[in-house]
Amino acid sequence: MKWFLKVLQNYANFDGRARRKEYWMFTLIFMIIYYGLIILAMTISSYIIVLVAIFALGLIVPSIAVGVRRMHDVGKSGWYILIPIYNLILACTNGEVGSNLYGPDPKAEGAEITDHLINE
Repeated sequence: MKWFLKVLQNYANFDGRARRKEYWMFTLIFMIIYYGLIILAMTISSYIIVLVAIFALGLIVPSIAVGVRRMHDVGKSGWYILIPIYNLILACTNGEVGSNLYGPDPKAEGAEITDHLINE
């Protein structure tokens, strides 16, 4: 759940990089909640569909933002989320080690500072 909340804290942050774990955990929790609400709407009341729609619409921007940051982690532009199959391949690919054009490596927090000092 912390990965889901981390993405929500970076609600409209399209800069930087997102690890695979951050992207896929957000996607997993989103889908569990989404399908849970749909099942609830089918069993209890169709009025809950409004809640499902509000939930889905409310998370469009964070979903796009984490997708763009995921593309940045593999060294690609955020526009690659528009290419369906290649997008999935990139989302499953390990991110670039070390800094890239889009920011420091999210797996090596603090390691970038040490690398920078050693290289000088």
